[in-house]
Amino acid sequence: MGTGIAQLAIEAGYATVAHELDAVRGEAARARIVHFLGRKVEKGQLAGDVRDAALERLALTTDIGDLGACDLVVEAVFEELELKRDVFAQLERVCRDDAILATNTSALSVGAITAKLARPERAVGLHFFNPAPLMPLVEVVQAERTSDETVAVAVGFAERLGRTPVRCRDTPGFVVNRVLIPLLNDCVRVLDDAGVSAEDLDRAMTLGAGWPLGPCALLDLIGIDVHVHASEVLYEAMREDRVAPPQRLVAMRDAGTLGRKTGEGFFAYE
Repeated sequence: MGTGIAQLAIEAGYATVAHELDAVRGEAARARIVHFLGRKVEKGQLAGDVRDAALERLALTTDIGDLGACDLVVEAVFEELELKRDVFAQLERVCRDDAILATNTSALSVGAITAKLARPERAVGLHFFNPAPLMPLVEVVQAERTSDETVAVAVGFAERLGRTPVRCRDTPGFVVNRVLIPLLNDCVRVLDDAGVSAEDLDRAMTLGAGWPLGPCALLDLIGIDVHVHASEVLYEAMREDRVAPPQRLVAMRDAGTLGRKTGEGFFAYE
């Protein structure tokens, strides 16, 4: 997610500093961006000189202190509350007082992540969807102590990236996941209840409900582990049975059949 957001930022004209844990991961992220921008050039969607100029705006670092001059920082680490809190504590120490600190969380409370900040009014949720360069939506999440001014800047940032922002309050699952997670869980339970195959379930939902992508293919794209984790977080917040991950998905997560990223999920991938 961080790589995709960085790609959007440099394409939009922002001088961008990408922080990674080590140089190897940073260079891998740069290589992915070079690859995807190169594909856009091949398809005639981007001029070669525009691609080159965008890449010149990307700087890599392993020193979080190098983020000190940034106007806005988007955190995109793993969905663990204490990890995100630690990152935000580091950011508050190194960033300017007027810098906006955003979290890309898809499942955790923005208010919980930023509760220990000295200036929580400048913290906001910027939930990009995966893959960020292709998905047009960004949920702009206003926690209880997020200022209206911070939200306005975050909305403007999303718009300059070419995304469509949707504002919402800091409630469990925000907008999309509040609807999508229980819906996908219901779809998985239908596999066993109705005795239908994954292929036929996807065929039924694309042809019968007009979905552009079937639920099983969508779960493979999201990542079974990511969906299970989001379901567990949402269940902890809501205690509603529909949002708890179905046992079939938990078993797939435990077996390492996570979807596209492992080559096997509901379907097989090369």
